Amino acid sequence: KVIRLSNIHINKTQFSTGGIFLKYSLATYLLTITIISFLGFCVENVWLAFTQKCIDNRNMSLPFLLGYGLAVVGIYFIFGTPKKWLSKKLSNKFGVYFSYFILMMLLVSIGEIILGKTVEHICGFSYWNYEWIPLHFTKYTSVPTSIGFAGIIVFFMDYIMEPVLYNVQMLPYTVLNSLAAVFSILLVCDFIASFRKMYRKQGQNKRWRYEFSCKCRKQYPMISK
Repeated sequence: KVIRLSNIHINKTQFSTGGIFLKYSLATYLLTITIISFLGFCVENVWLAFTQKCIDNRNMSLPFLLGYGLAVVGIYFIFGTPKKWLSKKLSNKFGVYFSYFILMMLLVSIGEIILGKTVEHICGFSYWNYEWIPLHFTKYTSVPTSIGFAGIIVFFMDYIMEPVLYNVQMLPYTVLNSLAAVFSILLVCDFIASFRKMYRKQGQNKRWRYEFSCKCRKQYPMISK
């Protein structure tokens, strides 16, 4: 039985919007992007707390890093989850997970280099710097950090992604669509406004910073053009 809700057709767990079939509704994916963006903000501040003994706003006004949400949901759409690979490939379980892990390492490394160099070119400063980490390639990526991020992604995709999507989908229709719309607008506006400030200042958008000790690692200076 097909139920028509606005312009979205629902048939059990399959959605169609604009001729594209989705497992979950568009609002579900948008709200999931928000959730992952918040988790990304938390992950970066945990890393900052361990390496520099401080936390900050990560150049945004709101506690969300939109790049994380877009990247993880994008990976879900394009590559799926390890369990999905297991259902389609004849390889053994270790081979499938190892291949997925290596792919995530490559994606993380390439993505960090592209983002870091783009921000450096446009905004005139180093968004982050891994030169103090062994086995770094350029200042924007390293083997240890790529391994760490890849491990987090594999775990999240294997155990957390589907439960998050399913439970978000279970929210009442009006609540789900309202939250998805509001947070999507807030995140996009914050992203644009924050990067606009960084471009105009040619420097970071530091709004707040809490230090756990006075011995924070030295911050890398703005790159002059």
